[in-house]
Amino acid sequence: QVQLVESGGGLVRAGDSKTLSCAATIGTVTRYTMGWFRQAPGKEREFVAAFSTSGGTRDYADSMKGRFTVSRDNAKNTVYLRMDSLKPEDTAVYYCAAGPSTTIMRRGGVAYWGQGTQVTVSS
Repeated sequence: QVQLVESGGGLVRAGDSKTLSCAATIGTVTRYTMGWFRQAPGKEREFVAAFSTSGGTRDYADSMKGRFTVSRDNAKNTVYLRMDSLKPEDTAVYYCAAGPSTTIMRRGGVAYWGQGTQVTVSS
């Protein structure tokens, strides 16, 4: 059974940086493409970023390119999402996810979800 547990959410100011962590069941980050989604109040859940199992492909939503960076530590079975230059519109619940590929995850194809962590960006 795959379990994903996010941490690192909280309240920040616009322009600040924050790094989210996702602790996964042993072996998950090398077996699945790992990614992040977010859901803002009143909006649908949207793709943020994904990192292929080989580490050769990192895919980002257009609005996050250049500001967000996804990475992972295989030894720690942990995936990270570093967010820079945060904006109030980045306020959302951020979800860690595991899926088959970056292409499929970008379309919402996810095998496992974490419970989410709230990030609030004040102006």
